[in-house]
Amino acid sequence: MEIAQPILRKPMATNGTPAIYPNGSTNGSGYTSKDFTSDQDVRWCPGCGDYSILKQVQTIMPEIGIKKENIVFVAGIGCSSRFPYYMDCYGVHGIHGRATAIASGIKATRPELSVWVVTGDGDGLSIGGNHTIHLLRRNLDINVLLFNNEIYGLTKGQYSPTSPVGKIAKSTPYGSVDHPFNPIALALGAEGTFVARSLDRDPKHLKEILKRAHQHKGTSFTEIYQNCNIFNDGAFFTYTEKESKPEEALFVEQGKPLVFGKNQSKGIKLDGFKPTIVDLTNGANSVNDLWVHDEHDTVKANILARFFDDPQLEGHLPRPFGIFYSYNRKCYEDSLMEQITSIKSQKGEGDLDKLIAGKQTWEIK
Repeated sequence: MEIAQPILRKPMATNGTPAIYPNGSTNGSGYTSKDFTSDQDVRWCPGCGDYSILKQVQTIMPEIGIKKENIVFVAGIGCSSRFPYYMDCYGVHGIHGRATAIASGIKATRPELSVWVVTGDGDGLSIGGNHTIHLLRRNLDINVLLFNNEIYGLTKGQYSPTSPVGKIAKSTPYGSVDHPFNPIALALGAEGTFVARSLDRDPKHLKEILKRAHQHKGTSFTEIYQNCNIFNDGAFFTYTEKESKPEEALFVEQGKPLVFGKNQSKGIKLDGFKPTIVDLTNGANSVNDLWVHDEHDTVKANILARFFDDPQLEGHLPRPFGIFYSYNRKCYEDSLMEQITSIKSQKGEGDLDKLIAGKQTWEIK
């Protein structure tokens, strides 16, 4: 088996020279999306949802106000992990499942950098699952984009940790018997401080979520439904197609009631802790009776996350999209820097030679 070695890309201008600030700017202003487009040929399958995600990321980069050399994208292995090659900024193509570990090291030693992790449902939740939950727990200021296509695409169509029960794939010809992960519930359970979901086929929504993820101080975790048109085509069309989207997708916004359906005809009401669908056209209920979204409410965030896989819930509920939960908690790298500063003030600069020599010696006869 070939083991991929970490690869670092430097931002370059189209003529191969080191990148410079546009228009002579020294503060990172004046960029366009083209300034974040590398000279590498994009090698995803035609029609892959990754193209749309790449476009939205390149579009929001000029708006975040950070110089290119202070941005780094880190990826592991998988179709999504080609991402750093296509971004004209710093990037690391690491090994399978270890993108979050590499990104943690970068952020801990260079806290001023804007660090983004691009991973998939296989890379981030299978071999890299342990690293993912500990990144969320530690709360480094890193943005995680998890592309979920419910399949292993790069290795040609095996079922993944998010594939539904019964999924017929190359490795499960009679249907998968595995119980799948719910990435949003997993992130909330790991005490993630920013947990969201968006879609490749809703560019406007995706851009807004990406910008909010960047603005969050702490680990942001964004699950992105991404269509694999070769091995799992149409897995999420229910939530993207014109006819079905209004009835099947629920877009939550801070401070607004949970309304969906054609002509906003339906709403979600809480009966204790149990969500129920109500009709807003018969006069029995109004928007004033509905559940109002509060992205700072961890209890309601967990209820939202379980809309489609909680066996205790009755009836068919729409799939939620948006920011499920957002909470400010101290970042790991800030605590680390404070500790280092405190120890230096007490003991002064360290001496590597003395550290290596240690305090004990042995005489070998």
